[in-house]
Amino acid sequence: MEISMQSTKTGGRCLRTFRAAAPLPLCAALMLYASTAAAHNVTEGDAGYIQEIWGVNLIPFTYLGAKHMVTGYDHILFLLGVVFFLYRRKDVGIYVSIFAFGHSATMLAGVWFGWSVNAYVVDAIIGLSVVYKALDNLGAYQRWFGVQPNTKAATLIFGLFHGTGLATKILDYDIASEGLLPNLLAFNVGVEIGQVLALSAILIVMGYWRRSPTFLQQAYTANVVMMMLGFILAGYQITGFFVA
Repeated sequence: MEISMQSTKTGGRCLRTFRAAAPLPLCAALMLYASTAAAHNVTEGDAGYIQEIWGVNLIPFTYLGAKHMVTGYDHILFLLGVVFFLYRRKDVGIYVSIFAFGHSATMLAGVWFGWSVNAYVVDAIIGLSVVYKALDNLGAYQRWFGVQPNTKAATLIFGLFHGTGLATKILDYDIASEGLLPNLLAFNVGVEIGQVLALSAILIVMGYWRRSPTFLQQAYTANVVMMMLGFILAGYQITGFFVA
């Protein structure tokens, strides 16, 4: 049976068993994290460094890629949603690989070909990707429409948007053309390293959390909070689009 169906059924049980669950430390941590981090942004110091160097700089760009992934809360929230109801390592590997392929392809192509995409629009879609996955985890699409979207296809599509969002930020800075391709590849390797680190932390926490007898009740609250954060991210970007 498809993992998406298992995930949806589990999410459906979560909906039926919810009885005003207690506040979760994880939810509070996510709210704090979202209020202090910056999606896809390159810090001022890193931006200055990127603009000053030239030639092949594999280690610095690998570090910058890993740093971006670990501090990119939109990526982390989406990854959390993707693996929330995946219990087998094989399934986690498949879905994370699909997401990694998507965001790697558009990040590399976007920077290399200089795609001109409005960053606010892309980041709003990325925020909505978090909303989509939270609703999927809650079994909302089957309850509302009687259908289950293809979770693998959705993960790939949103991965493409995540990579495009990253490319738009990198293009804000004039990276030297000399050594551009190896530097971009090194940055992407860093992103994947950061993704593995973030995913490892998520899976460790989820492994302990799932042993709790109240996991399904708390899972409902966590996904509702995740959905709210996604709407906040999207709303912030939409507002920026109209006032910028």
